[in-house]
Amino acid sequence: MFNVVIVEDEAMVAKLNRRFVEADSRFQVAAEFNSGKTALEWLRSHSADLLILDVYMPALTGTELLRELRARGSAIDVIMVTAAHDTHTLDDLLKLGVDDYLVKPFTAQRFQQALNTFCRNRSALDNQDQVSQKDIDRLIHMPLAADGLAENSLAEGDLPKGLQKKTAQLVWDCLQQAPYQSGISCEELSSSTGLSTVTVRRYLNYFLELGEVESHMNYDTGGRPSLAYHPVIQHSAGEK
Repeated sequence: MFNVVIVEDEAMVAKLNRRFVEADSRFQVAAEFNSGKTALEWLRSHSADLLILDVYMPALTGTELLRELRARGSAIDVIMVTAAHDTHTLDDLLKLGVDDYLVKPFTAQRFQQALNTFCRNRSALDNQDQVSQKDIDRLIHMPLAADGLAENSLAEGDLPKGLQKKTAQLVWDCLQQAPYQSGISCEELSSSTGLSTVTVRRYLNYFLELGEVESHMNYDTGGRPSLAYHPVIQHSAGEK
């Protein structure tokens, strides 16, 4: 489980951030602060995986906090959640290595996308000594769309005959919510989307052909093993 630190001086936004983080079982809130200064003091003696950070705060801004952390050699991942949307601030924070940047007001879906991307990037690098060019392109050169799937994969003209963008988006959104380890079965996707299993299977086959989805046999079902699906996070160690 990933430990998260929330630094936000607006009580309502901090509460919202916490709710969204704790709704995802992969994360837990380790600490919450309403100022950059107190957060910096805590981070001097504690470690965390992810920082949810605002920019405009008294005493020490989010930018100043992050600059201080980087100067100390901290490589903590950072998701900015802020009202700041001027190009100067954005440029400064990108150079300081933020992972994502959400402008207030933001949606639950956009926040979840940021969490999903963090997990996907972590898993792509963990437990591997080497990565393939395809892995690198996914992480750096081929940013994902707001739904997590490459935009051109959902372009209406590029979809196979009989498949629709709206339905593909629906199936993909449900896939994104599935735990990586257990995945989600075709039947569970059918129940979640309201689509028939035959329809869901057609979209799953399309995502499999794109290389955006992987499948594995899930034996922890309490009954008969079933085929489970999840978005691609990492490739097999033998891929070069």
